[in-house]
Amino acid sequence: MTIDVSAERVIPLPPARVAAYAMDWRHDPEWTQGIRVAQLTREADEGGFGVGAEVTRTAYFLGRRIDYVMRVLEYEPPRLLEMGSVAGPMPMHVTYTFEPDPRGTLARIRVRGGGGGFYRLAAPLLARQVGSSIGKDLRDLGHRLGTREGDGL
Repeated sequence: MTIDVSAERVIPLPPARVAAYAMDWRHDPEWTQGIRVAQLTREADEGGFGVGAEVTRTAYFLGRRIDYVMRVLEYEPPRLLEMGSVAGPMPMHVTYTFEPDPRGTLARIRVRGGGGGFYRLAAPLLARQVGSSIGKDLRDLGHRLGTREGDGL
């Protein structure tokens, strides 16, 4: 993969509460940088959201509109959500983990991606931008859940 970046933050709330909000695709535009629209476009085989479900997202990144589809590969609430792109400008793999911490929840996001053309040439810039974005995502996740600035540091 061309990029592999991660960010983590302690959010002073129980893992079940943090994960319930973060793993609900309907909240993606509220706390995830650049995402303007998210919609469930394929349900899991057993219905609803779970392994096999697909979420179509429209985002803006580096001044470009990006439409992509993420398929749920692993879903183990409240601990793990792993998604991989099945349509979009480049292969992408996103992993969200939520672990108990003495101060609340240790929330992590890891993004791996690659591809050719523009994305291969822009990999160093892309990695920095993605790293910054997912750090802000975790900050905004805490804010959305009602924690104060400075909590979770």
